[in-house]
Amino acid sequence: MFVTYILSKIRAYKLYRATLRELSQLSDHELADLGISRFQIASVAHQAAFA
Repeated sequence: MFVTYILSKIRAYKLYRATLRELSQLSDHELADLGISRFQIASVAHQAAFA
């Protein structure tokens, strides 16, 4: 059970980093089309991975 918990946290962190990387590569115009501002990227990535 502990190993499963650790693996799920690792997967969530990898998803967080991938989402953060993808959103950071978008232009401000593309982010605005999604309704996201640049300072919200970390928050959106966190919600996607850990919610």
